[in-house]
Amino acid sequence: MKHNLAALRKEYSLQQLTSDSVHPDPLVQFEIWLNEAIDAQVNEPTAMTLATAGSDGHPSARVVLLKDVTEKGLSFFTNYESKKGRQLNENPSAAIVFFWPELERQVRFEGITEKLPSGESDEYFDSRPAGSKAGAWASRQSSKIVSRKVLENEVVKIVSRFQNENIPRPPCWGGYRLIPGVVEFWQGRPDRLHDRIEYEISHGIWAISRLSP
Repeated sequence: MKHNLAALRKEYSLQQLTSDSVHPDPLVQFEIWLNEAIDAQVNEPTAMTLATAGSDGHPSARVVLLKDVTEKGLSFFTNYESKKGRQLNENPSAAIVFFWPELERQVRFEGITEKLPSGESDEYFDSRPAGSKAGAWASRQSSKIVSRKVLENEVVKIVSRFQNENIPRPPCWGGYRLIPGVVEFWQGRPDRLHDRIEYEISHGIWAISRLSP
């Protein structure tokens, strides 16, 4: 390595986090932090690492974009036949992590996923640019291809197929919602004594605890 990774250090000192300062509902608290991240113009505030595992237990993670947050949970969209789609079909448990280094903050979610109703997937798909719609049809996500030209040729075919009409949502493409059971808010603090506030739900009630860093 060109750099000594073990010697890299950053002190966190922007803010603090206490169990008394957070909202009783973690999804409301997440909206507060997400809005602050957007207002602060952090890079890609809706980017989140989604971790999944299939029936074989082998984990897989990738960055996807959050597209909605409600009292029910967090929503994102993908190809149902992608690796994450296949894993979620085999095992609906998943985890999500947001990291906003500009604010020295991290949020973790653990929970169960469910497919969004087709109407919600249709509504979001209709809002996408035409190029993204064509790409959703053309890409057999996660499958191997011999070259980019194969993908580009498929896009040309799709554009020709739906010429002069709205491109509909592919049957293999749609949304998921992660319904959280555990949510953790992390605020960087000096000397690695970070603030960690965890929410855990039991019988519909969120319990709030402080975790050791």
